[in-house]
Amino acid sequence: MPEPVLLVLDADPSPRLGRLAGKVRVRHVDGAGLAAQLPLADVLLVWDFASDAVREAWPGDGPRPAWVHTASAGVDRLLCPELVDCDTVVTNARGVFEQPIAEYVAGLVLAFAKDLPGTLELQRLHRWRHRESVPVAGSRAVVVGAGPVGRAITRLLMALGVEVALVGRTARRTIHGAGDLGPLAARADWVICAAPLTPRTYGMFDTRFFGLMQPSARFINVGRGPMVVEDDLVEALRKRWIAGAALDVFRQEPLDPASPLWEVPGLIVSPHMSGDTAGWRDRLGEQFVAMYELWSAGQPLPNVVDKRLGYIPGTDLDG
Repeated sequence: MPEPVLLVLDADPSPRLGRLAGKVRVRHVDGAGLAAQLPLADVLLVWDFASDAVREAWPGDGPRPAWVHTASAGVDRLLCPELVDCDTVVTNARGVFEQPIAEYVAGLVLAFAKDLPGTLELQRLHRWRHRESVPVAGSRAVVVGAGPVGRAITRLLMALGVEVALVGRTARRTIHGAGDLGPLAARADWVICAAPLTPRTYGMFDTRFFGLMQPSARFINVGRGPMVVEDDLVEALRKRWIAGAALDVFRQEPLDPASPLWEVPGLIVSPHMSGDTAGWRDRLGEQFVAMYELWSAGQPLPNVVDKRLGYIPGTDLDG
């Protein structure tokens, strides 16, 4: 029986797949060559998770891989109607990025509350200007997105004494539904987006939403860039409808050097790095190898995405 074919949509550096040597034929391909190679593959590893090549190549002719794994939490760059409707199983990298992203969000909350950007700027100018910071403990946060990332953020903020309301698509025992978001945001000091990009969430943070927030509140996005109407956020910050914001994800990445977002007062811009801690690529490779060994043994795969929802459905938040 011939060895299965593993097709890797590659990015530099390539994944380390050492334990699979001799068990599978590995073929590396770039976006331009993906369409020609898809009919030959049993499994597709989307290592270049920032590419749209899968979504563009999948509707072509010929057989398709039985399993697609993306080395990312989000699957919005993959899904197209043809992939959603076929029998191919899609999995993601759930379990790798949650804690690093939660730590990054907690760092941003503390930086805003203690005005670390202001301190660094005053140091650069050699100015001694005493200020008062605001307490984090006792403040209120709304975390939008009740998946693993949102839950990790919730746990870490609660450890800092923040009162957290977690908002998901539908209300459950410990989770608020989408209909509660407006009233919760109107009382929050921190609104944190950690939701997947779906047709329901596209452009959800707009002028109307920012107008609901308190003038002292801050907005943080570690979800997906297209969920935010960036021009509306710029207006909200310039008109001081809200006190500040931090974006780690953007509609177009990398962010254009000419983008007005670089210069907006009160906005922290970071290059989609919230989940990337030292060794993250190795952890992604190890996760895939372990999942491949399950697949080759006929065992059920973890992290199976509901392709119609665009994410892995969750349950109640424990505790």
